[in-house]
Amino acid sequence: MANAIVISSDSHVFEPPDLWTTRIDKAFRDRAPRMERVGEADHIVIEDGQTLAGIGLISNAGARFEAPETISDHAKFEDVHTGGYDPDQHIVDMKIDGVSGEVLYPSQGLFYFKVQDTKLQEAIFRTYNDWLAEFCNSNPQRLKGLAMISLDDVQSGIREMERAAKMGLCGAMIAEYPTEARRYLESEYEPFWAAAQDLNMPLSLHTATKREGKPTGSYQRTLHDASRRATKAFLPATSMCDMIFAGVFERYPKLKLAIVEFELSWVPYVLTNMDYCYRERHEEAFYRFKNRMKPSDFYYQNVSLSFQEDDIGVRLRDVIGVDNMMWGSDYPHSESTFPRSREVLDEILQGVPDDERAKVVGLNTAKLYDFDLDVVSQEVVASAAETA
Repeated sequence: MANAIVISSDSHVFEPPDLWTTRIDKAFRDRAPRMERVGEADHIVIEDGQTLAGIGLISNAGARFEAPETISDHAKFEDVHTGGYDPDQHIVDMKIDGVSGEVLYPSQGLFYFKVQDTKLQEAIFRTYNDWLAEFCNSNPQRLKGLAMISLDDVQSGIREMERAAKMGLCGAMIAEYPTEARRYLESEYEPFWAAAQDLNMPLSLHTATKREGKPTGSYQRTLHDASRRATKAFLPATSMCDMIFAGVFERYPKLKLAIVEFELSWVPYVLTNMDYCYRERHEEAFYRFKNRMKPSDFYYQNVSLSFQEDDIGVRLRDVIGVDNMMWGSDYPHSESTFPRSREVLDEILQGVPDDERAKVVGLNTAKLYDFDLDVVSQEVVASAAETA
């Protein structure tokens, strides 16, 4: 791994506590998300005192190596890595971790996909997108940001995606699973798919972004939560199947979809059953593809998977597709591989041929998000010189 270009396809910023209270449109300022200290921990709060989440799981990089028993929702902002909100320190932390480039997602922002008021959600997303563009523009060759996009109003979502592209953001996050009545097989999304393809903006389904449901706040945890977490890949798998069975990728062959932080090993089962349903259940899979294409063909052509350390998935890479796999560190969250990412990669990719390893740890991400390999490779050379 010493000379490999390592690019994280799934890292995060940590939004400053006053981001929305100071920068959101004035009409929404009284309802803006904020951070409040409750007892010995900080919590994300939104209008009417609704607690969305504690910040522990999204703020405590390195804890899994040093003290995994301390991982919980409970944390203070002082525990957050400075690199989460300071772009200069973020670059320093990347160097510590041996990572040359990163694709950036929100931390607190993940929870705001559950905000039910459409206009408030759109205002929250606009504020974040503005701030993220500024963050990435401090080092645009190494930092690539994904815009948050609300699709309650498809035309409004298109306008925000166009604005984000002009600001230099490299893709668009949409809910991993929309409301049941508005799943991604519906025709109302057609203009959005077309715009994303025309703008060359890969779409992303990231964990914790389901559109509906109860906020994941500081309530008493139950076994239901463990079961939901263990089966969380069901939601993006359904969204992907909806798009494939509805012919979205046949109509928009250059549209790209990234499924992020759901690991890999669920994919062979879904691919097998997509093709089975298409072959054997014509009354259900009634949209018929041209040129003898199968559902799995569109997966291999249009879908990428961001994973962290799924060793079973790595062993199944011949089915999952080496070209479809992208590693991510999840910095600065509690389960991230920071600051031992290269050590973890050496372990989980042991025995993987060098050409395949290079694609998984960096080249596939560079291709999808248009990283300049000449620039990011300079960081690898510089780091190697320092350790020589």
